[in-house]
Amino acid sequence: MSAPLLAALFAVVAFLYSMVGFGGGSSYLALLALSDLPVEEWRALALLCNVVVVSSGTWLFVRRGHFSWRLFAPFVATSMPAAYLGGTVQLEQRPFLILLAICLLLAGLRMAFDRRLTGRPAAGLSAGRAWSLGLPLGAVLGGLSGLIGIGGGIFLAPILYMLGWGRPKEIAATASAFILVNSLSGLAGLALASPGLGLAREHLYLPAAVLVAGQLGSRLGSGHAPTRLVRGLTATLVLFVAAKLLWGAL
Repeated sequence: MSAPLLAALFAVVAFLYSMVGFGGGSSYLALLALSDLPVEEWRALALLCNVVVVSSGTWLFVRRGHFSWRLFAPFVATSMPAAYLGGTVQLEQRPFLILLAICLLLAGLRMAFDRRLTGRPAAGLSAGRAWSLGLPLGAVLGGLSGLIGIGGGIFLAPILYMLGWGRPKEIAATASAFILVNSLSGLAGLALASPGLGLAREHLYLPAAVLVAGQLGSRLGSGHAPTRLVRGLTATLVLFVAAKLLWGAL
């Protein structure tokens, strides 16, 4: 895949995902798996692009009053340290590709069968229930975030919808902030474990490509979901790459 095409696809992913508060990490990894970029840089590139995309969205959600600390705090309390620790883990290429394929498979199925429900305001949540479920879920999703190179929001959002915790824009705001802090923590852990890794200068065009697209999507979306067709095409891509990675690894 040529660099201009890869950059264009990254920009499209950033635009679509930022409309609903996501960073696009799972789809970035799917695209990187179809490129010739070194596997060692996949995590760092996906996490960095996540940060670039969701920073604007998180700020906008907070500014517009959609963010709820009550909903966010139970998950982030354990996700940040778990993402940091996940980032420090150096997997061999085969286990990494298998784990990545499984996560992409789950993400693709989640997008293919997305059925959003309207919950209740986050202010009406029981604090005890929020913390009792949020702490272990945050740890699991945070660990995956650092280990694989995703922000975790693509898994957190459907869980919140299923539980009926928060209105759609509150959930989008929570997912956006969740992705931001986990991606930063994962990058910090990755930098600690591999101080000499870095990112090749010639690959930084990818974070640059998602910058404008993410800004635009964040401002236009404001919590509106992409069309069913777009979601279906994205799910198809992610599921295809997941199958391709599993076939090659196994």
